[in-house]
Amino acid sequence: MKDGTIISQYPFPSPNPRISLSIVTYMCQGLKIKGMLAEPKEEGTYDGFLYLRGGIKNVGTVRPGRLIQFASQGFIVMAPFYRGNQGGEGNEDFGGDDRYDAFAAYDLLVNYPRVHQDRIHVFGFSRGGVMALFTAIEKSSARSLVLWGGVTDMILTYEERTDLRRMMKRVIGGTPSKYPDRYEWRSPLTQAYKLSIPTLLIHGKEDANVSIEHAYQLEKMLSEHGKPVESWYFDGFPHAFPPKQNRETVKNLTEWMKTK
Repeated sequence: MKDGTIISQYPFPSPNPRISLSIVTYMCQGLKIKGMLAEPKEEGTYDGFLYLRGGIKNVGTVRPGRLIQFASQGFIVMAPFYRGNQGGEGNEDFGGDDRYDAFAAYDLLVNYPRVHQDRIHVFGFSRGGVMALFTAIEKSSARSLVLWGGVTDMILTYEERTDLRRMMKRVIGGTPSKYPDRYEWRSPLTQAYKLSIPTLLIHGKEDANVSIEHAYQLEKMLSEHGKPVESWYFDGFPHAFPPKQNRETVKNLTEWMKTK
């Protein structure tokens, strides 16, 4: 069965009367992967929005309210849980083979009813930045890429986040000094020159979870290769933006997407 094929879909309670939610099971590399879809109830066709979450396992899990925020701006939103989560098969491996779950979710949107097949946008938050960058490189038909507090370099993450080192060594199999190839394979920064679509970087300058250096490095590389890149950097903002600024940024970034 082709990657991205939906094999089941059932409703999930939505707190917004204008947005429907559903849990989907789709195929990826022979595995059954779970994810959530959010779509406006109003008839019509919409741009697709691939939402790639951060964290791992139950940390940073997909939140319905977040998907509703984006769907309310006029998108059909697909958010994979990644393999091994919420009843899905396989094991999440932090930017390793689980990147294919994102690729397959993109294909799901391409073939989903009511989605403009040639207007699919890729969004990554935090660790989802790695997934989003890999997806945008792999899927050159995407219309735009947005990274919000996004990881671009897994070795830099290991160096910065001492609290994550134990998990990273367990999932990836060791340290960057012992297995540099495994960390480089999970660092899309080295391949970012292959990007061909407009890219928007959103980052708080006081982000202690994912330093703004991740965005600076990516912006520098894209600029050096003449790629279209725009940055919105926010003084004093941490990883999670204050509610008012979060809502404003969601509105602004979705308006930016619609121009691409």
